[in-house]
Amino acid sequence: MTKVAILGAGAWGSALANMLVGTDTHVSLWGHNPATLDAIARSHSNERYLPGIQLSAALQFEPDLAAAVDGAHFVIVSVPSRAFRQVSQSLKDFEGVAVSVTKGLEYKTGLTMSGILRETAPKAKVAALSGPTLAPEVARGIPAAIVAASACAETALQVQRLLHRPQFRVYTSSDVRGVELGGALKNVIAISAGICDGLGFGDNSKAALVTRSLAEIRRLGVACGAQPETFSGLSGLGDLMVTCFSRLSRNRSFGERLGRGEKLETVVATAPSVAEGYPTARSAHDVARRLNISTPVIDEVYSVLYEGKNPAQALRDLTARDLKAED
Repeated sequence: MTKVAILGAGAWGSALANMLVGTDTHVSLWGHNPATLDAIARSHSNERYLPGIQLSAALQFEPDLAAAVDGAHFVIVSVPSRAFRQVSQSLKDFEGVAVSVTKGLEYKTGLTMSGILRETAPKAKVAALSGPTLAPEVARGIPAAIVAASACAETALQVQRLLHRPQFRVYTSSDVRGVELGGALKNVIAISAGICDGLGFGDNSKAALVTRSLAEIRRLGVACGAQPETFSGLSGLGDLMVTCFSRLSRNRSFGERLGRGEKLETVVATAPSVAEGYPTARSAHDVARRLNISTPVIDEVYSVLYEGKNPAQALRDLTARDLKAED
């Protein structure tokens, strides 16, 4: 039997746990709040993040992190990026496959989550999982596709074999940096797309914004060592589209509330779940400045979130930029 530990009992962690559990796979789900985890275990539902979804009775809930990881062949880390390093430090002696499903960049270091894993879990085989996969849809069994990336081809194949289902198609990639950067940076762009929605702009506006943002993501990603073609795939264009246009997207909803005039502090305090684009905007802005890469959309999102710029003015400033050829 394959033993899988999933660290993080939010929407994505719960959806993956419910999908993976079966006769030949033992799944333990760990969460940082024992009381919340106990409530999920007793009701076999996670109504905060996955309302209306019944979790399998075979799913095990483990409040002790060390116990959850003990004996696991795979550990899937699905905690917010701000807690990723702290939680993954528990994997310092883990020798199985460690998979990040968190989309973000660590501030100051600029590391992706798999980069953090390589430091905190030095004995593990490291992989990243990213793509256009909204947790509520995956939990309902709606068909989706995703990319498992690792510098080791066999590790990527192991993750593919573990996760692949008729309704959940898993591809592999060796471009870990590109797969992760696509997943992280699209959250920043989704906030700007949400601001467009909140301001009442139309589909023309958002299509132009998203298309130009893809060129920006590719430009920054290539400067960081990624392969340009990765950003045309599931973890790039695919994830960007679903996050910018779906009503289920946390980052798009976050931006929409800002565009409607809500104060940032209020949006942050009352958001139902973490919008990773918020911290990632600061990290991406920092990386772009260090590499001297032009990132106008990321810069404007950063200005709105961290410098108090008016969202409408930010979008006006984007359209008022100097004329240029399309790249």
